[in-house]
Amino acid sequence: MLNNPQLITIASGNPKKVAEIESMLGPLPINVQRQPSSFEIEETGTTYLENALIKAKATAQLTHTWTIADDSGLEVDALSGAPGIYSARFAKTNEEKLKKILQELGDNPYRSARFCSVMVLCDPEGNHIHDSEGICWGELLKKPAYSNGEFESIFWVREANCTYGELNKEQLTRLGSRGKAARAMAPYLLNELGLN
Repeated sequence: MLNNPQLITIASGNPKKVAEIESMLGPLPINVQRQPSSFEIEETGTTYLENALIKAKATAQLTHTWTIADDSGLEVDALSGAPGIYSARFAKTNEEKLKKILQELGDNPYRSARFCSVMVLCDPEGNHIHDSEGICWGELLKKPAYSNGEFESIFWVREANCTYGELNKEQLTRLGSRGKAARAMAPYLLNELGLN
């Protein structure tokens, strides 16, 4: 076991994602670090769970710390659930992603969609301890609510009366897909670290 079991590594090089997960775990008595900046993992899974597990296992084995990874994507009903796990690779730039998805939807009145996130917890040896899922339901606008955004700028969350990208920290934790997954993970994390 670790000398400092309260140290958790977030298996991501994306500072925004790490900060978001850290704030969701904020109430827990843990220290959070992100994976080494030089470390890159190829996501070869066919599901969110497989991709999250690939990232969590590899990072845990590298850092010898408890590790959390997540994989998420946008699923659009009218596009048969696309782009799904390929959301990050849907197009080269955020601008192209928005243009492509809005073109594919066209004037389709059926614009329901969801953000899905799957979170995985691995122990310092890379064993899969637990996973959780969060879903945020919404619908896609016909144009972005603000400039320089990604899918979050066209994803309308009815309960918050704003787009996903305009949710504040508290709303992200309560309504966001990653926030729901983190909340579902928290009891297991506390239990494994002996903090409850």
